[in-house]
Amino acid sequence: MSDDLLRELAPQVLAAVTRRYGHFDEAEDATQEALLAATTQWPAEGVPDNPRGWLIRVASRRLIDHLRSEQSRLRREATLAAQVPPADWLAPAADTGEASDDTLTLFFLCCHPALTTASQIALTLRAVGGLTTVEIAHALLVPEATLAQRISRAKQRIRDTGARFEPPTRHDYDGRLRAVLHVLYLIFNEGHTATSGVALQRTDLATEAIRLARTVHRTRPDDAEVAGLLALLLLTDARRAARTGPAGELVPLAEQDRGRWDRRTIHEGVTLLAAALAHRRPGPYQIQAAIAAAHSQAARAEDTDWPHILNLYDMLQRFDDNPVVTLNRAVAAAMVHGPRAGLTLLEALDSDPRMTGNHRLAAVRAHLLHQAGDHEAAVAHYQAAARQTASIPEREYLLRQARLAAR
Repeated sequence: MSDDLLRELAPQVLAAVTRRYGHFDEAEDATQEALLAATTQWPAEGVPDNPRGWLIRVASRRLIDHLRSEQSRLRREATLAAQVPPADWLAPAADTGEASDDTLTLFFLCCHPALTTASQIALTLRAVGGLTTVEIAHALLVPEATLAQRISRAKQRIRDTGARFEPPTRHDYDGRLRAVLHVLYLIFNEGHTATSGVALQRTDLATEAIRLARTVHRTRPDDAEVAGLLALLLLTDARRAARTGPAGELVPLAEQDRGRWDRRTIHEGVTLLAAALAHRRPGPYQIQAAIAAAHSQAARAEDTDWPHILNLYDMLQRFDDNPVVTLNRAVAAAMVHGPRAGLTLLEALDSDPRMTGNHRLAAVRAHLLHQAGDHEAAVAHYQAAARQTASIPEREYLLRQARLAAR
C-alpha cells in the first residue's frame, strides 16, 4: 500500500464527505479514521478496486455514527433529515462527482472570509494539502502548539458560520484569491523541499500544487498574479530531476546538470510569465517567477545574471518584507558585491523572531563565511544548521559542507 495514494485521496475524500453531509470539522475526523482503517486493513486484504469510494463509504459511516452518538433520537433524525437529503435532492452521493471540482471547492471553503488569513492558510494546508501539523508549523515559521490551536479554531469558526460546501462564486474568488495563492505557494514549497524526512522532495505535493494552480488559472486567465504563481511553480519544478543525486542527496543549484532541467516546462513558465508581465501589474509572484526565469535561462551557473537577480530581489523586498526574501537577497548581494555584503544583510535577521531556529539562516551564513575565508566560523554555522533541520538530505549536505570547510 502506498502512503502517496492515501495522501492523494485524503482531500478528495474529505471534500466528498463534506459536500454530502456538511459538518466540516466532523468530516475531517471521520476522514482521518477512514485513512487509519485503510492503513490497517489494506496491507492484509489488498487495496480495493475503488480506493476512493471505499474511503468515502467508511468515512461516511463513521460520521453518521458520530452524529448519532451526539444527539438524541428525535434531534438526530431531524438533523440528519435536513443534512442528508434522500434521492440526491440537494447533493449528489458522496462518492460521485469530479474529485478535482470537489478539491477546489474545499480549497475555497477553507479560505472562508470569516477566517483570518493565517487560519485560512493553515486549515487549507491541513485539509487540502494533507500536511501534518509539524510540517505546516515549519512552513509558516510558527510554533507547533500555536499552529494546532489555529487549525482547531479555524474548524470551529467554519462550523459556527454555517458555511455550505458549494462551488465558489465570482465574489468568493475576489475575496479569497490571495489566500488561495499563498496556500498553493506553501504547498508547493513543502513539496519542492520537504521540511522533514528522508526525501528532499515530495513530488506528490508539488504536483498537486501545480494542478490546483492550473485550475485557478483556467478560471482567472487574465489575472497577472495567478499566471505569475503558476509560472513560478513550473519554472522551479523544471529543475526537479537535477536537484538530487543517485542516492537522493541534495545537489545545489550551482552544481546541477542543467541538461536534466525540463526545457518544455521552462518554456511554458516563461511564456506564462511574459503574458503576465504584459498586464503591467507586477506582484510578488511575478517577480519571483522572473528570478526563476533568470536562473533557468543561464546555460551555466557562471552565466547567471546576478545583478539582474539582485535588482529583482530589491523590488520583491518592497512588495513582501519577508525574512526569507532578505535571506535570498543576501545571497544575490554576495554574488554581485562579495560575501561580506551578503553577511551584512543577514545581520538584520538575527533579531527577527520568525527566523529563530531556522536552519536556512545558519546555512546561508555558513556558505558566505566559507566564501569569505572564515573557515572556522563556517564550520560552526554549517554544524548548527545541520542540527536545526529535520530534513535528512539537507542535514547530510550541510555536514558535508562542514567537512569541506574544515579542510
